[in-house]
Amino acid sequence: MKNKILIEIIVPEIDVKYNMYIPVNKKIGNLIVLLNRAIKELSDGIFEGNEKTSLYNKKTGEKYSINTLVRETNIRNGSSLILI
Repeated sequence: MKNKILIEIIVPEIDVKYNMYIPVNKKIGNLIVLLNRAIKELSDGIFEGNEKTSLYNKKTGEKYSINTLVRETNIRNGSSLILI
């Protein structure tokens, strides 16, 4: 698991939190696509993310740029992120 980190994803739209491993070598934009698919499946289709979905740091409120690699951000093991 050297290339993955464990994070908490908060989805306010459906009022749910998930703990997930995410790859550090993906761009945030690609990660959002993966998270949208995974959460749609985990929520039995209740969550419908789209191309406007963004990822934020819960602690700082920072919105992550879709062109940045996860490893180049402040996302670390145990980070809490908000998917809106």
